[in-house]
Amino acid sequence: MTKRIVVTGIGATSALGGTAPENWTNLLAGMSGTRTLPHEWIEKYQIPVHFAAEATVRPEEVLPRHEAKRLDPSTQFALIAAREAWEDAGSPDVAPERLGIDWATGIGGVWTLLDAWDTLREKGPRRVMPLTVPMLMPNAGAGNLSLQFNAKAFARTVVSACASSTESIVNAYEHLQDGLADVVIAGGAESAIHPITMASFSSAQALSRRNDDPATASRPGAIDRDGFVMGEGGAALVLETEEHAQARGAKIYAYLVGGGVTADSHHITGNDPEGLGAARAVEQALAQAGATADDVSHINAHATSTPVGDPNEYVALKRVFGDRIDAIPVSATKASTGHLLGGTGALEAVYTILALRDRIAPPTINMTEPDPAVPFKLSGDAQPLGDGDLLAISNSFGFGGHNAVVAFRSA
Repeated sequence: MTKRIVVTGIGATSALGGTAPENWTNLLAGMSGTRTLPHEWIEKYQIPVHFAAEATVRPEEVLPRHEAKRLDPSTQFALIAAREAWEDAGSPDVAPERLGIDWATGIGGVWTLLDAWDTLREKGPRRVMPLTVPMLMPNAGAGNLSLQFNAKAFARTVVSACASSTESIVNAYEHLQDGLADVVIAGGAESAIHPITMASFSSAQALSRRNDDPATASRPGAIDRDGFVMGEGGAALVLETEEHAQARGAKIYAYLVGGGVTADSHHITGNDPEGLGAARAVEQALAQAGATADDVSHINAHATSTPVGDPNEYVALKRVFGDRIDAIPVSATKASTGHLLGGTGALEAVYTILALRDRIAPPTINMTEPDPAVPFKLSGDAQPLGDGDLLAISNSFGFGGHNAVVAFRSA
């Protein structure tokens, strides 16, 4: 028997704000979180891109110093987002053996790893912190959340590049369906605005180079888009079986009704131009939801603002929705938040849930001239979603050919 899975708590920290409500308010207001970076390493290493979407609220402003110093920034963001979501859910009273963690990151503790390497080279092995490995490992987020919330059912980690945290939500759905837990904290976090990643993505010509106008650099669907903007932060969902949530009188934001995970097997960085894998992920999510393409009311697109990625996503969705894709309200929220890599899917899931709650698709900023190859129904203004039962999907695609899609219904 299929269980109904509900969202009872959300948390988010990004370039648009330190909490989920701040994120949503600033997203609807059309704010850009992209700014010129003030760090000396931009000049020191001659990084060609001078801007990114750094989190507005720094972790050290939220976490006690003794706690923050033992965590990589990616785990700091994980803890902040998950604590907000847990409190928002009413801090569920659940047996530790029935509480699970499904967490994600795309890169993990890059700051810890490279800071430790600098320390080793400059000061020798005795000065390398003994907690370096527990801080840099990709599963540090899941492990620390398990400790924080006394979650003993499982603490699992997905590392699937930019599809990571969407895949973690799909996993949480399946784990709840399989009866492995009654409550799961799912999501992802990333903190990779670092000289090495900025230099690497720049060398790959993946980043926008609009140093003179960073706030408008990310332009999904626009004909003059020239790459994505690096972002950082984290987002978390508290997911429960409906039975468990109702028994404790929890508020319900939305229903998580399905997910799909596929692989392109096409190219290590480029997605399939025919969109076959991405389309199958959407179809899997809809099938699990007991829905058809005609039922979808809203799409939060992956839409990174890269010249190749945006039209490939359109091709994939055209396979699923046919001509109807041109009429479905689509939001490309990375224009506002930047691209959080492994954390981006969870943040966009939060936005999708709030879009269903408020029955409004958030605006896509920086819309200049639309690209005829990407004729999504994008709007610089929020788009109403109407009345009745609403179904929305959120897409994530990552290096390695990873595709992940989640589907939510309005509560």
